[in-house]
Amino acid sequence: MPNDKLPGTLPEAEREAAFLREQIQYHTHRYYVLDEPEISDPEFDKLMRRLLRLEEAFPSLVTPASPTQRVGGVPAEGFTRVAHLTPMRSLGNTFSESELLAFHQRVVSGLDGKPEAEIEYVVELKIDGLAIDLVYENGHLLRGATRGDGTEGEDVTGNIRTVRAIPLLLRAEQQPLPPVLEVRGEIYMPRREFDRLNLERREAGEPELANPRNAAAGSLRQLDPRMTAKRALDAFIYGIGVHEGIELETHAETLQYLAALGLKVNPYYKVCSTMQEVIDYCLSWTEKRGELPYDIDGMVIKVNSLADQERLGYTAKDPRWAIAYKFPTEQAVTTVEDIFVGVGRTGVLTPTAILRPVRVAGSTVSRATLHNQDFIEEKDIRVGDTVIIHKAGEVIPEVVSVIKEKRSGQEMPFVMPAQCPECFSPVVRQEGEAAHKCTNPQCPALIREGLIHFVSRDAMNIDGLGPSILTALLEAELVNDVADLYRVTVEKLVPIERLGQKSAQNLVNAIEKSKSAGLARLLFALGIRYVGVKAAGILARHFGSMEAVRAASAEELRELDEIGEKIAESVVAYFAVPDNIALLEKLAAAGVKMTEDVVKTDKKLIFTKQTFVLTGTLPTMTRQEAAALIESFGGKVSGSVSKKTDYVLAGAEAGGKLEKAQTLGVTILDEDQFLRLCAGAED
Repeated sequence: MPNDKLPGTLPEAEREAAFLREQIQYHTHRYYVLDEPEISDPEFDKLMRRLLRLEEAFPSLVTPASPTQRVGGVPAEGFTRVAHLTPMRSLGNTFSESELLAFHQRVVSGLDGKPEAEIEYVVELKIDGLAIDLVYENGHLLRGATRGDGTEGEDVTGNIRTVRAIPLLLRAEQQPLPPVLEVRGEIYMPRREFDRLNLERREAGEPELANPRNAAAGSLRQLDPRMTAKRALDAFIYGIGVHEGIELETHAETLQYLAALGLKVNPYYKVCSTMQEVIDYCLSWTEKRGELPYDIDGMVIKVNSLADQERLGYTAKDPRWAIAYKFPTEQAVTTVEDIFVGVGRTGVLTPTAILRPVRVAGSTVSRATLHNQDFIEEKDIRVGDTVIIHKAGEVIPEVVSVIKEKRSGQEMPFVMPAQCPECFSPVVRQEGEAAHKCTNPQCPALIREGLIHFVSRDAMNIDGLGPSILTALLEAELVNDVADLYRVTVEKLVPIERLGQKSAQNLVNAIEKSKSAGLARLLFALGIRYVGVKAAGILARHFGSMEAVRAASAEELRELDEIGEKIAESVVAYFAVPDNIALLEKLAAAGVKMTEDVVKTDKKLIFTKQTFVLTGTLPTMTRQEAAALIESFGGKVSGSVSKKTDYVLAGAEAGGKLEKAQTLGVTILDEDQFLRLCAGAED
């Protein structure tokens, strides 16, 4: 190891820098790829500090491939779109043994003439992360991009460089380096890092991240690479695109070649000679997946022979030679430690099970909604019960059933309180309704939850006004209703805990900006029963002003497409309450916009009687903007995919809706294709 004195000449510095880089690259590979470190962290840090000192003293030594360049550069203004050298196709899904056997029969049929006994498969773990495309030029990392629409993705090279499992320079000891090499893999967040990050967010009063997959996607798409560098992302490489000058015969050989280059390949792949062997391996991981330090959501099955893959080819959407096997919905067993009753913005009391924390479907669950008294009685859920839980739609924790055999006799049945837990007013349950409600219209919970709803993203979208700050405003008696938000000043905000002058000014600016949100957002923000985002938009576009909506009769409202009896009666009832009218007058006096800008055009209604479903994050527009554009061309937007869906507009990180659309054969559009359709209507 060199001494602390720096070299006196540039050639000496170059020789030492080359030695240090070789050592750092070797030990990085041992630690992050092989998980077999040979030196301690302090010893590794000493190598890195020495190289940093050299590069500071001799700036000409700094190269893009230097390990010192992983710390992250300056923030980007936005991500540019880049084309993949070869398309990144999605996979079809299977959910059962019979569907895997059907896939096998399609492969045998497609390879007509090849004996079934000669067909091999490679089975790999399906890492639950974010797909990436990496391009190496002469062994140097040139570019990293997200999958995007499969043809183009977002250039996230600066962030990719911070992921230590991805080498900046490939190893060429045993394998030749092609002039251009394109590889595919998955960026993921290990469970330990996910738990650490959520603990950090809890302590900062920030909302927790839903699961490691979303956390990985969000981390990789940070505009500031220094933020990405703070999160211990990891990666596995599983495929190859362009590979000039390299001859490979099987997928297993491809994985071995990638590993020899220093790329991190998941070790749990298996070459199978029969489909039954494939099925057995998939089923074995259904039970073992919880033992891994990262999340997997299934297995990937690929025909091993690359020549056979080429013969089988592709459908319009996915390869005929590969398929994903998705695990059944993950369940977990835990204990109901208590049942807490919360009060929502409409006064409805909602019981929530407080659970012994347990990991399920990628995150730690400690609560599950119990909906209402009927739900609890139907499942006979008691405090102290051992229960089976899962995530409904892989998102919302829910109690599936009670394991009654484990009851000790000490469990306590739940009874909905007769008094509101917030204001102690009487609780009533209307005949024919499942909900219990607080009877006090001035209940603090109603006011607090109403404020939270009013400032939310789909409503007035007031950035920075989270639940904790709104609660502080209520406790300081700075607000009593949503209109009071527009009377808050910087001077009133500064004394509140954790709010400095700059944060207070940012909040006031965000509140001021929300005044121009428009009628559709305001109608939704008011929390009128049954009036969601879609209904609010329909009302705003048709009537144009709050005054006109207020003057409309139930009959006039029902005449509107998709405005039914319940919505019409609820809107009329809302405007019949004097306190609501007084609130609207306060909002108008504060300068809140009470009209909607309805642009009259001669557009062709090309989407008439056509239904769209939106999923994922679009590159240049929000889902609300896309939905408004669809509706302006006569189309409808639905929240779920079915056989009646005409189009699915899919952005980055699209999930289950995209998969279902692929299964049903629904036409899938990316943003560019969608905008071209819209542009054609205006020609």
